[in-house]
Amino acid sequence: MKKILFVCHGNICRSPMAEFVMKDLIRRNGLEGSFHIDSAGTTTEERGNPIHPGTRNKLREKNIPQGSKYARPLKPTDYASFDLIIGMDRENLYDMKKLFNDDPEDKVRLLMDYADSGRDIDDPWYTGDFSTTYRDILDGCLGLLHEIQQEHHHNNTSTSSGGL
Repeated sequence: MKKILFVCHGNICRSPMAEFVMKDLIRRNGLEGSFHIDSAGTTTEERGNPIHPGTRNKLREKNIPQGSKYARPLKPTDYASFDLIIGMDRENLYDMKKLFNDDPEDKVRLLMDYADSGRDIDDPWYTGDFSTTYRDILDGCLGLLHEIQQEHHHNNTSTSSGGL
């Protein structure tokens, strides 16, 4: 099972949006049993708060199911619990690498790297633009899912061909 943690600043806008978008993509591809997806924030500022109404409304508009989600801070133990830890911007990456002793297992990534752009996803808390945030997150999650499927296909092909 592939375990993925999405991370933003407070865990009420971008990372829960990425969590639910990715869960929806996984469900639509019939891969529910192959993944565990969660999200967290690099700060404790929003701990215990529900998803931002702008995020909830955008997900509802796109018919993406959402469970009850309350903000939680990133913990040092998350590093051992997840295979990939994906930040929304470079500040998130900096904070995660600091918490995780500089990412010794190379698990920390930027979501937009999977969309071949490598840029930050703007925080709609400040911009108010949940539509652009959604488009960026969808692009990143589609790229991530594609990469995981390619990796899985490659590993199965290598295994079935005797590792040649």
